[in-house]
Amino acid sequence: MLEQLKKFPFGYYVCCLSFTFERAAYYTAKWGIAIFLVLAAAEGGLGLETAQGAFFSSQIVAWTYITPVIGGYIADRWISPRLLVPIGELMMAAGYFAISRATGTTGVWLCVILVALGTGFFKGNVSGINGRQFANDKSTLTTAFSLQYSFVNIGSFTGTTFITLIATMGGVNGYRTMFMVCAVLMVVDCIWWLVGQKSLGDAGKKPFLIDNRTEDINNANIEEDLRPLTSLEKKRTAAIILVTFLSGVFWLFWYLAYMPAYYEFGPASQGGFGWADWTIGSFEMPTAWFDSMNGLLCIILCPVFAAIWNKLSKKNKDWSMMTKTSVGIMLLGLAIAAMALGGVLFKNTGKPVGIWIIILTALCMSVGEVFFSPLGNSFISEYAPKKLLGTLLGVWPLVIFFAGLIYGPLYNWMSLNFIPTFTGSAIIIFAIGALLLVFTKKFEAMINGTEEERAELAKLNKEV
Repeated sequence: MLEQLKKFPFGYYVCCLSFTFERAAYYTAKWGIAIFLVLAAAEGGLGLETAQGAFFSSQIVAWTYITPVIGGYIADRWISPRLLVPIGELMMAAGYFAISRATGTTGVWLCVILVALGTGFFKGNVSGINGRQFANDKSTLTTAFSLQYSFVNIGSFTGTTFITLIATMGGVNGYRTMFMVCAVLMVVDCIWWLVGQKSLGDAGKKPFLIDNRTEDINNANIEEDLRPLTSLEKKRTAAIILVTFLSGVFWLFWYLAYMPAYYEFGPASQGGFGWADWTIGSFEMPTAWFDSMNGLLCIILCPVFAAIWNKLSKKNKDWSMMTKTSVGIMLLGLAIAAMALGGVLFKNTGKPVGIWIIILTALCMSVGEVFFSPLGNSFISEYAPKKLLGTLLGVWPLVIFFAGLIYGPLYNWMSLNFIPTFTGSAIIIFAIGALLLVFTKKFEAMINGTEEERAELAKLNKEV
């Protein structure tokens, strides 16, 4: 493994480290927006209601999921991806600068818009450029992108663990200083990218669809596009739509769980209601460390589970897609249940619950994510009909976009009756996971089809 990594081109690490800088700034600011908005003005915040904090947290998550589709479309056809990346980095820097000077929601909106647009130019295009550095060695792509995911999580963990301390320990201007650091970090990222350009070879110099090293997508076989779907392709499309819908449910409640960690269970000094004790001796942990736990657990667990699935696969005992999805959803249900339990304990005793409730929630969420998150794109790529592949891959982030838009308002409604709504949600989510587990064999039958259906599809693919 290490020998293989040594052979990766330096341009690969230019792309990966760009993600580390960008994700450190993004996840720091994502947490910061939720807290800065609701913190009293005397303590350096804007003094708004938690409903507005949840709303803007929801907005920045949602729009940064959908704009990469637009940025990718532009990079495919018109503008060099290499040029779009630094433009995106500077737009994000401007967004973080805007919120560091915000005196009301106008500055916050400006931050959301600029960061979302900047992410659209940055996120997918850096991955696209990185992948094209391995155009002649596709066998290493899985390893390369797995390592890139580690760089992403290192950025997330670093930002939420260390940069957020500037806010919580920096006095009345701590949050504004923290946002300014995020802006500086993106300028540094831009400089790193521009300096590293020469190590990227030809990757990303031209729009992706006219790059002479890209597969000739524009010459796709017309006959393949026009023929009707076979019965097996229809079943597989239905299965993909089902999994995509489930991903929306999963991410809706996964993101929603952050809100009570910040607000209900957060300490009063960070705009929370004080349901949990975040102190270690005389030190009060930032609620951003809830995010840090997720980043750290993903860094640790992703390679562990990858090794487990690989070992089971070699023995032909790998869990099915639906089994992994079911377990991931049930674990998320347990995370929501842990928060409901924390609410019950606080209401019954009137005393803050121990930090163990936050750790338990983060653990269940993170293990559920590791089960669920890596599956989507690979599952769609493997089973989608060729002519629907781009459409179905595009719907995946679209569903997360809607989940992002919804979770803030949904939390605002649920928080009015916290214990019954969170308890009911936990039961429903867990029941969905358990029900899916029962119907795993039927789902697999949809995917695999009958011998006759597989033979029909294989014949058509061979003819094309």
